[in-house]
Amino acid sequence: MKKLALLTLALLCLLTCTSAQNKNSEVYILLKPDRVFDGQQMHAGWWVLIKGNHIEAAGEPNSITAPTDAKIIELKGSTLMPGMIEGHSHLFLHPYNETSWEDQVLKEPRAERTARAVNHAYATLMAGFTTTRDLGTEGAAYDDVGLKTAIDKGVIPGPRILAATRAIVATGSYQPKSVTDNVFIQGAEETDGIDGISHTVRSQIGHGADVVKIYADYRWGANNTAAPTFTEEELKTAVEVAHSSGRIVAVHSSTTEGMRRAIAAGVNTIEHGDGGTPELFKEMKDKGIALCPTLAATDAIARYFYGWTGTGPEPESIKKKREMFSMALKSGVTICMGGDVGVFPHGDNAREMVLMADYGMKPIDVLKSATSVNAEVFGLKYLGNVKTGFLADIVAVNGDPSSDIKAVKQVKFVMKDGVIYKQ
Repeated sequence: MKKLALLTLALLCLLTCTSAQNKNSEVYILLKPDRVFDGQQMHAGWWVLIKGNHIEAAGEPNSITAPTDAKIIELKGSTLMPGMIEGHSHLFLHPYNETSWEDQVLKEPRAERTARAVNHAYATLMAGFTTTRDLGTEGAAYDDVGLKTAIDKGVIPGPRILAATRAIVATGSYQPKSVTDNVFIQGAEETDGIDGISHTVRSQIGHGADVVKIYADYRWGANNTAAPTFTEEELKTAVEVAHSSGRIVAVHSSTTEGMRRAIAAGVNTIEHGDGGTPELFKEMKDKGIALCPTLAATDAIARYFYGWTGTGPEPESIKKKREMFSMALKSGVTICMGGDVGVFPHGDNAREMVLMADYGMKPIDVLKSATSVNAEVFGLKYLGNVKTGFLADIVAVNGDPSSDIKAVKQVKFVMKDGVIYKQ
């Protein structure tokens, strides 16, 4: 195991060195797959020319003029597509069937959690996800900003990170909890009131938050049932402050009233959406608020704790998730791809995409959701599409995911910012 760890470290160092060299050069790379999904539609026979860290050209072979010294990479049998964008991750968590959430937050040292996060980031990149929106460190303070910085500097390989830092919860609503006077590490930052939430949003932005994550409801109602936490006015204040800084707001919500308040406040995305109704989804569509359904997290929890094996009678939680997702599809609300990865293993991010198709979404729309849709919703101007001038975040998968979405799990090539990490 020690030799394996040393070899892995050496490989990471080699990748980092190669990354630095490639970023500083203006080399041309010509990619020749069987087909290209450009973020909107599939094109048979297209080629893609990369120059440095951006896409120089994409289209029919006779439309592309590559220099004679361009490096040619044949990708027979594959589909080239934009680097996928994970919409809901927790890089500082690992699956709950390994260690409970509470034990991770209370008992795992921060150094261990960061070491795990480094591995999780690498697994995410190797799975073809060149960007991730990380929605809360769950007790690891602002360490996601440090992880992001290390990746951006080339210290370690990993995806682009949109960090939410600590996330925001109403005082007394989140975990861990104690019936004594003991002070526990909190899984998110507690606050309350108009002034309080305004200050907390500004503080998290000051600590490096790219996105503001808020819990509009949580299991703090009678008998631990889910109930709204922040008032509508508190949420509106948080949104106003975040938007004034150019940040988007992601809101955890699993109740109908929590969703109603979040929609009224003008948030950008609603995570989970289990309390959704046709009326609420229509209102979200009208206001341009996207849904991040996290199907894979519900599926994983059902497997861990309710004996669900994927066959036979479905647990009630799975049935309700299917109903919610069906309502959302019928409404036409924008749907982001985000699985709440960390609840299930990092590197298995595409599990959410497979479930989206299984629950009724067309495979081509699932591909859009994980690329161009997420890029637009998250404000990633030059990502999510294979177009001239866009950043060279590109992956290739075996087969055609527009006919069989499971192909997205067969990643054979990963390029981020013009640097090849997997071939």
